[in-house]
Amino acid sequence: MDLYCLGLYCGRIRTENGTWSDCGVTDTYNYACPRGYSVVHWPERNYQCLPCMGTPTFYSWLYLGFMAVLPLVLEWYLIDQTVKRRNFTKELVLLHISALIENVVASLLSLLIISPTGKLMINSCQVHRLSDWYTMLHNPNPGYKTTLRCTQEAVYPLYSIVFIDYALVLVLLFLCRPILVGKVLRGEGKKSVYLTMYLIPGLAVLHATCCGLLYYAFPYIVIIMSVVSVAAHLAFRLDQSMKSLLISTFKDVRNLVILLGHWLLHAYGIVAITQLKEPLLNGALISLVPFPAFFYILTSKFTDPSKLHIN
Repeated sequence: MDLYCLGLYCGRIRTENGTWSDCGVTDTYNYACPRGYSVVHWPERNYQCLPCMGTPTFYSWLYLGFMAVLPLVLEWYLIDQTVKRRNFTKELVLLHISALIENVVASLLSLLIISPTGKLMINSCQVHRLSDWYTMLHNPNPGYKTTLRCTQEAVYPLYSIVFIDYALVLVLLFLCRPILVGKVLRGEGKKSVYLTMYLIPGLAVLHATCCGLLYYAFPYIVIIMSVVSVAAHLAFRLDQSMKSLLISTFKDVRNLVILLGHWLLHAYGIVAITQLKEPLLNGALISLVPFPAFFYILTSKFTDPSKLHIN
């Protein structure tokens, strides 16, 4: 029997009587691949909907890590901007720790929820192409008469687990942060809670629309943004002399933590791009992570606006 199906994501499943279903969904039948299944296009598999029983690749884990760290970093930025402390005070540290705990717990719970339930591991389908993230755009239309709706999560669970994680972050935010802000900090940091309530849904919309692009571009986004961000952080110093920049960066705890955070993100981007396929070469690249910050400090005297003269 020829089990060929049109399109990239239309497949067949075995019905209760042991026969093969039709392809996709129409007005008369519904045989789209269920959640947790994906179409296999190997000739010997005959376009079957098979369960996702593989494990995520190293790159896919790094992508999930990026999507989990993204709200945490942005939350820390919002806390830093709304509380406005030049040094690490008790209130500021407590808010940062609260955000860290909320995001870590949400990520762990997300892994426990996804199959296999109760284990810190997930079964997944492999990502082969950009279109795997946008299956709804690839429903075949034979003869321009009937559309076979074969929309599915071909990258299961890389798409859905991020929404689960963000939902749990919001739930934990509602459960934990108001108690901390109201009882312990006496209203300090209240604005950061409100802004986070807008931030997480915004990130969910970003993931829903740009997930495939983010999957392939996130290492470059991380590296570029870490370099730009550290340059902006240093540029806001009033004294742009080399000595002042060095002293304020490495003697001030807040500035040092911010710089180290940028370096970690930069290294994360390098690891995601190289995937550590050549450890010696990749290790050498990671050792250059501090270079942009030191390059800015060493060349600051040439770009200091106060030293520019107009003839």
